[in-house]
Amino acid sequence: MVIRMRTRLIAIGSTATALAGLLSACGSETVVVPTPMPMVTSASSSVNANSQADDIAFSQLMIEHHQQAIEMANMALSQADSNAVKDLADQVKSAQDPEIKTMRDWLTSWGAPEVMNNDHMGHMNMSEVGMMTDADMETLSSLSGPGFDRLWLQMMIQHHEGAVSMARAVLVTTKDSGVKSLAQNVIDSQSLEIATMKSIQTNGE
Repeated sequence: MVIRMRTRLIAIGSTATALAGLLSACGSETVVVPTPMPMVTSASSSVNANSQADDIAFSQLMIEHHQQAIEMANMALSQADSNAVKDLADQVKSAQDPEIKTMRDWLTSWGAPEVMNNDHMGHMNMSEVGMMTDADMETLSSLSGPGFDRLWLQMMIQHHEGAVSMARAVLVTTKDSGVKSLAQNVIDSQSLEIATMKSIQTNGE
């Protein structure tokens, strides 16, 4: 079933552009669950408050991002022709399922919901963050064989690029070691997978 995507507007913080404007399989290494930001006083309080707000927004949207990638991976496992595509789909699932759990644990520890509240809701172009539209997902689900492989690679490259941009953006603002670890892992692992997918596009399996 195609996940119904919602449009959101996310502020990534005063030192970075909107996360929406920037926005694997993510790596499977264990990520330390971050602790809530400590209470501070004076000028540093607003810095830390903004930082954690960005961490929350990043986690909320990355969970949705991961969920769509897993949906695409499930399609590939049953509809792809290329073994290389199926192998990549397995990597996506094995990496992103545990990361979703990690980010849900963060949000719980921070007292934040998994879905953004109305203060962060708004209109944005989801393609800017690598997300597919409902129409894109319907088209992909209707295909099989080599035609599916070609479109899946094109879409997953876009999806990965969005995740890498999200991760780079949150690294600018986050003060949390766990968020830093996960974001850097997204950058490293998904950049490698983008290169692999482009090689498959050029050279075949």
